[in-house]
Amino acid sequence: RWIDRAGADELHVFAGAGSVDPTLLPDDAENAPQGAIVEVAPARAALMASIAERLAGLGGAGLFLDYGYLQPGIGDTLQALRKHDHEDVLANPGEADLTAHVDFAALAAIVRAHGLDAHLSTQGEFLVEMGLLERAGQLGANANEAAREKIAGEVERLAGPQAMGDLFKVLAVLPAGITVPPFATAD
Repeated sequence: RWIDRAGADELHVFAGAGSVDPTLLPDDAENAPQGAIVEVAPARAALMASIAERLAGLGGAGLFLDYGYLQPGIGDTLQALRKHDHEDVLANPGEADLTAHVDFAALAAIVRAHGLDAHLSTQGEFLVEMGLLERAGQLGANANEAAREKIAGEVERLAGPQAMGDLFKVLAVLPAGITVPPFATAD
């Protein structure tokens, strides 16, 4: 898809000619219905390859969190955020943040191709495994009711399935064979 001017001050999206490198597409892309959208991010893939190469060569680990999905998908996740609200991606060019969901499965494949282990989870699973509930309990143990309610609300916002807990995903990158809690084995 391409973006072009429809008039002096109006933008529109249209289908353009061209093709995408088939290796960038999800495995089941050939089964997608006619007109389906598959998002690819070559720059993001190149950046992850560079990071993985550096970690493989020099050692170290990486932890990446963002909103996205754990399995490659078909669909349009391009969105514009402005003043903490969604708006049409073409409504205010240069004034809104454009973003799309991260394909964490694709990033994990790049990491594994460099001989590293990749661990995937939701943010909620990750934070709970890292001790979020225990820490919240410690913080609330001697707090008043209002403070405990605030802590519980923040836990729900960060780890709850209807909030950031399922929307945000985690990719942990470790040297092969290294086990670090909460990642016992590579996914």
